[in-house]
Amino acid sequence: MLTSVDPDVIRALGDPLRLKIVTLLARETLCTTHLVEETGAKQTNLSNHMKVLREAGLVDTEPCGRFIYYRLRPEVLEGLAGQFAELGASARTAAQNKRAC
Repeated sequence: MLTSVDPDVIRALGDPLRLKIVTLLARETLCTTHLVEETGAKQTNLSNHMKVLREAGLVDTEPCGRFIYYRLRPEVLEGLAGQFAELGASARTAAQNKRAC
C-alpha cells in the first residue's frame, strides 16, 4: 500500500541550511555551538531551524549541562526513503496505465 510522504519532513529538508544541518548530524551528535561553527549561521537563526527539524521529527535533543545536543533520527529518514521508493515503484507501474479522456 502506498503511503503519503510527510509534508513537514519534506519542508524541513527543503531548506539548504537545514539540509546541511541534517548532513552534519548524520556524521555525529552535535551541540548548538558546534552547529553554529560548522554552518556559520547566527545562533538565533540556527535555533529557529532546529525548532523546525525537531517539530518535523527529524532530530532529538539531549540536554548536557548548559548545552543542548542534537541527534538525527535515522528511522525518520529511512521511512522517508521507503516512501519515495514506494512512489517510484508506483510510478513505474502507472507509466503503463493511461486513463481515457
